[in-house]
Formats: sequence, structure tokens, C-alpha cells
Amino acid sequence: MKTYLRYILAGISIAALCGCANMLGMAGKSLAGTWTNSLGTIWTINPDNTFTVDRDHDGKIDIRGTYTMAGDNFTITANEGKKVPKDCHGPGEYKFHRQGDNLTFALVHDTCKDRKKNMLAGWTKK
Repeated sequence: MKTYLRYILAGISIAALCGCANMLGMAGKSLAGTWTNSLGTIWTINPDNTFTVDRDHDGKIDIRGTYTMAGDNFTITANEGKKVPKDCHGPGEYKFHRQGDNLTFALVHDTCKDRKKNMLAGWTKK
């Protein structure tokens, strides 16, 4: 009987862990899409943890980078682009909140002034 209960508890534990892992994997997908802010910036977040930015909304990619997510923590790093300011090559750390088609960020730490201005402007999904 004890062995049977151990198997049941082990099965429940594995199912719970798989469910949590799936939810964490879905977090990036839940932000995937194209977003705009009040500054006119167009930000495309991809489910593969990459992003592109069209800063002057001319249809051309100005910045490419990567991001990571853990819970409501969002870390963003600009990897390449002609319009990446010098102080913006390191990561920026934020907490995010999505409600429907609206996405907001709260600053944790970021030395990049331009990225802070854009991230904190508030985003709407296109």
C-alpha cells in the first residue's frame, strides 16, 4: 500500500512540475507580437527570445536583441544595430505586467537612458 501511494505522489509531483514548466515556456509567447508606444517606437517580440525595434517607424529594423523572462522579470539586451546608443549595450532589467493588449514595465535596473524612456512609456499591441 505504501509503495502504491509513493507512485501516486510521484506521478502527481511530476505532473505539477511539467505544468509549471509549460507555463514558464508560455510566458515569452504571451508577449510575442508587435507593440507600439507613445513615442512611435515599434517593437516586435519573438517567441524565440529575440526582438527587433523600428525606432523611427520607417519599416526598417534599427535594433536587434535578446530577452529573458522569469516570472514577471524581463531582462533585455540590445545586441546589434546602428541606432543602439553607447550606454545601451548592457542588459536592462524590468518587471512587466500585461493586461489584454496593454503592456507596462517597472524599472529594476538599467543604465540606458533611451531604453528606459521607451520601456516605461507603456505599450499597446498592434
